[in-house]
Amino acid sequence: MAYEGQQIKIPGLKAGADLSAAQYMFVKLNADNQVILCAAATDIPIGVLQNKPDASGKAAEVCVMGITKVSSDAALTAGNMIGPAADGQADAKTAGTDATGFVCGQVVVGSAAAAGLAVAVINCATPHNAVTAN
Repeated sequence: MAYEGQQIKIPGLKAGADLSAAQYMFVKLNADNQVILCAAATDIPIGVLQNKPDASGKAAEVCVMGITKVSSDAALTAGNMIGPAADGQADAKTAGTDATGFVCGQVVVGSAAAAGLAVAVINCATPHNAVTAN
């Protein structure tokens, strides 16, 4: 994955659970303003987790906007619009089909296999519903 670039991260975020297995997955904020894994395709992500906090209260580095690796359990192709799947991993979103999901990025480099890491440009500061293509 040769693509690396600028990222905007939210300083001072803390994990709300053990997220050691959630690196490069979509996360959201809980009621206590802590970072937890997105658990539904309809969750609105705050960003993509960059580190592996192994307990609640530990620092969570979250990329809100920029170029990042994303974990996926399905093949992703360059150009795919993405948002969270039910397990927090990146999932391709199709305008008009995934009407309850949120698009917050586009794949730049697809995953080499059906599961793995892809590279995406994300903007979780302004996610939009997947009803439309814009």
